[in-house]
Amino acid sequence: MERDVTRHALGLALLTAFAAAACSRASAPATLPVPSAPAATPTPPLPSASPDADPALVRRDAAAAPKLEPASEPVPDAPSLPADEARRLLFLTADAGAPPCATGPRDEQIRCLLAARYGSDPRAAETATRLFDRAGDVAGLSPAETMEGGFRGTLHLVPELPVGARRRHLEWVALAAADFDDFFRRLTSGGGGAPRYRWRALGFRFMRSVGRTTPSAYASGWSVAYNLDGSLNTSERGVRELLFHEIFHLNDEAHGDWAMTALRPTFDAIVRRCHGAVACLAPYAPTATRVRGGSYYAFQENNGATVREYAAELALRYYQEQRAVLRGEAKLAAFKCGPPENGRAWGLLVGEFFGGVDRTEACP
Repeated sequence: MERDVTRHALGLALLTAFAAAACSRASAPATLPVPSAPAATPTPPLPSASPDADPALVRRDAAAAPKLEPASEPVPDAPSLPADEARRLLFLTADAGAPPCATGPRDEQIRCLLAARYGSDPRAAETATRLFDRAGDVAGLSPAETMEGGFRGTLHLVPELPVGARRRHLEWVALAAADFDDFFRRLTSGGGGAPRYRWRALGFRFMRSVGRTTPSAYASGWSVAYNLDGSLNTSERGVRELLFHEIFHLNDEAHGDWAMTALRPTFDAIVRRCHGAVACLAPYAPTATRVRGGSYYAFQENNGATVREYAAELALRYYQEQRAVLRGEAKLAAFKCGPPENGRAWGLLVGEFFGGVDRTEACP
């Protein structure tokens, strides 16, 4: 069953000690299950990572979303995209214009489709194939559309493949997918509950916005549309954190639009207390992402149901804090140890999506 949701769009913004993610949703049915852990099948290595760079810009954008299949108990294996869905992702159609690639096992058909789609750039074809072999993700195209982007105005999006000089974007997406596998493997290796969270077997739909740099990305139907000209898509780290934010939106929707009910009381209490004052909102903002001339992205008005953005920023902060602990890197200040509202929201998020696993230290 589908329902319309205001399309949250990405804006620009500035500063931040955190490299954030953009977001949104659009309409397209999705009924694939939510996995609990990465598949164990060995895959070829992805390109080596370049040093992280803190991007200077900060974020976001939007779309309208379907009601995704509700999450239930964790499943032992990752889901998989059907060959006809891979064909639609790669050629924007289920048949016409695409090569046959219609015989043999599903994986062989999809590798055939990838080879045909990326035939003009062997290096991009290799990266797209490794991405599929490792994570079950398919990197294709986003159809042309006109988007009403809330405070960003009307946006015109057209499909464009990440080849040639644009290939680095595909490589950053592949590196992000590898990082998410590593993150969830480390997160669950020390015991605790299994995450009810899907981060694999996704579609990545590449496009560009005509004359604009927004949205950087938006999420819809177990896929993420990615803007090759996006203002946030300027570094490996920036893309990785952008995608974690977007993928959370898909999981939020798959958990019955969780943020709209579970986080709404806490979010509304913060908004009532601060009346839009940025200084007042600062202790409650999960990340430092701000809209240029506006507020923290987690609280920016005219951006769809803003509580969903607050939830996605909270999920991104969880990823940032846990990743730093798991990798032995410099720790971020614990968001949960701020005002009481932060701790309540944190506990709800961790219990619903991440099996109650929190590797950060308890608050004093």
